[in-house]
Amino acid sequence: KTYNNTAISITNSWLKTGLKPRCITRDLKWGTPVPHKDYEGKVFYVWFDAPIGYISITANYMKEWERWWKNPEQVTLYQFMAKDNVPFHSVVFPASLMAADDNYTMVHTLDGIDWLQYEGTKFSKSRGTGVFGDQVMETNIPCDIFRCYLLLNRPETSDTNFTWDGLAQTNNNILLNNLGNFVLRALTFCKNSFKLRSS
Repeated sequence: KTYNNTAISITNSWLKTGLKPRCITRDLKWGTPVPHKDYEGKVFYVWFDAPIGYISITANYMKEWERWWKNPEQVTLYQFMAKDNVPFHSVVFPASLMAADDNYTMVHTLDGIDWLQYEGTKFSKSRGTGVFGDQVMETNIPCDIFRCYLLLNRPETSDTNFTWDGLAQTNNNILLNNLGNFVLRALTFCKNSFKLRSS
């Protein structure tokens, strides 16, 4: 099993202090209801429920779900997440799978990353802070520009910041100037050296 440094340090901090009882329900109107008569009106805490949802959503969409989720000898499970979700995927979810004792596929590689912030503040869908998939589509900026910027700005070892100015600079300086110039020079070299005709 391989965990990156962020995932290791967060997991170890949970284990070193000793595992403490944690509530897995919330008194909310939305969420997955607890299927027990003594817990009417309660829902599962999202980070207890969500990893289990990975299995149930797979089972919902394919009959062969066990080929992925009950096949630890042939399936290598990779997970990528922000640092605040690491313990639920490195401690709680694996403990739930082990307790089920039903040959579930366990997390093999866990890549915990720091936070990507939005213009100096935390992303928040409920407060409308940030840019999300549907909004990205509305910008008409090609997805590859976002992909390149997010890969270059990945919060690997510390929090990073999404800025529109940074996105524009990545497009103009890295993609257009550097990569575009390299491609133009390579094509020009090939055309001149090998007497290729441009179509």
